[in-house]
Amino acid sequence: MSRRSGILEFAVLGLLRESPMHGYELRKRLNTSLGVFRAFSYGTLYPCLKTLVANGWLIEETGSTSEDALAAPLTGRRAKIVYRLTADGKEHFEQLLSQTGPDAYEDETFAARFAFFGQTSRDVRMRVLEGRRSRLEERLEKMSASLARTRERLDDYTLELQRHGMESVEREVRWLNELIESERAGRDLKGPATEEPASRDTTSGTSGVLPRPGDDPRPDTPGDTAT
Repeated sequence: MSRRSGILEFAVLGLLRESPMHGYELRKRLNTSLGVFRAFSYGTLYPCLKTLVANGWLIEETGSTSEDALAAPLTGRRAKIVYRLTADGKEHFEQLLSQTGPDAYEDETFAARFAFFGQTSRDVRMRVLEGRRSRLEERLEKMSASLARTRERLDDYTLELQRHGMESVEREVRWLNELIESERAGRDLKGPATEEPASRDTTSGTSGVLPRPGDDPRPDTPGDTAT
């Protein structure tokens, strides 16, 4: 399985843990709520759903309401297929949530993981945040060393692009520092200190759209794309 496919399966399981949905609803949620999936097709989603059904993690149900069931024979259209998470699927998703290995720190994987921090335990959130910060600090060191070696050979515009990339990563590191400090203090992003998981919208914004890796996630600063 490719990393991209694994991230999509993780996101689908996470969304269906909230409630059963049909394919169109899933695609809409993936596009609007999870920034990492802003551009993908039904041709990508439906093979993923079929795989999850074959693995026993989802079941297919015909129609979500009595109106759906009645409309199908009258219009000649097939009733919508609704996908529901099984007990095995929930257990599998919880196993995925608990993983804190190096893959969790990569750009797209971290974005998807962060989208479901509201369903993740505090200790796991801490390990993922600290791992992501460490990964970005390593990236900054490499970028700085590369810039120092090539500065004299770069034109002004290329040099400015390199600086822009470094500033984007630095902003994300500052954001991660703030999140880690809040987690250590036992504070959720939208409420007083509590031992319960943070609320569903952990994007620190108001629209519910997850910032892409390298974006400045703070609401008062425009997003940038890390390089």
